[in-house]
Amino acid sequence: MKKLVYIFLIAILSVSCGEYQKVLNKGKNVDRYKMAEDLYKAGEYKKAIPLFEKLTGPYAGKPQMERIQYMIADSYYKTKDYSLSSYYYAKFITNYPTSSKVEEAAFLSAHSYYMASPEYSLDQKDTYKAMEAYQNYINTYPKSEKVEEANKYYKELLTRLEKKDFEVAKQYFHTEYYNAAIAAFDIFNEEHLGSIYKEDAMYYTFRSSYELGMHSVLSKKGQRLTDSKLEYEKFKKLYPESNKLKEMDDLVVDIDREIQRSKENIVLIESSDKK
Repeated sequence: MKKLVYIFLIAILSVSCGEYQKVLNKGKNVDRYKMAEDLYKAGEYKKAIPLFEKLTGPYAGKPQMERIQYMIADSYYKTKDYSLSSYYYAKFITNYPTSSKVEEAAFLSAHSYYMASPEYSLDQKDTYKAMEAYQNYINTYPKSEKVEEANKYYKELLTRLEKKDFEVAKQYFHTEYYNAAIAAFDIFNEEHLGSIYKEDAMYYTFRSSYELGMHSVLSKKGQRLTDSKLEYEKFKKLYPESNKLKEMDDLVVDIDREIQRSKENIVLIESSDKK
């Protein structure tokens, strides 16, 4: 029955566009409130928003403001303007902490940041905000039926940040900045202990140290290649069944051969100097 009423209401409101503009621009606040609420209930959120915005000043501090502020936030969320919906939901939570709608607003504020969060290669400001908001929600409402969903989104965002850090480190490897790659992968492994990218990160740490050692001057080559073998041993201990080990085993053969060759060259140079 309610659905039929709202459909009928939409039909009337769409016909009376002139009435909408009249109320929006010159109407009394009580008429604006009535029309905004009717539009909101009918799902006409884009039309409702300008009316609600007109009411925020006149109704500031009044009982109606709690409902107005929530409907503004919800209207922006429903129209997929997530930057503004996150702002208004957060404002609602601050202004009405005892409201019956505050738990729902807390989740939707976090989810607005989540929806605004871009792919991993772009600025992750909204990702951090979403994670913080989800964590606050989980801590505040640990028994909520939405906690499982909040945890799922939090982990998804964490993986996105991990991927960004991993790809930055990998870029150092591919551009042959091996010292920077080793440092970046070391930081990655420290900060993302349980990451799904850990095996790949350790592999690239080994590969970076291998390339650095192989292309080093003679005086540094032996130590750097020895360090590379240590990275190999750490990887092999953690991932004994990895499909990367065959390639790494072959590279270790190269390392041993190059270490021996370096020792022989050092001996030759020292002998030559003595003469």
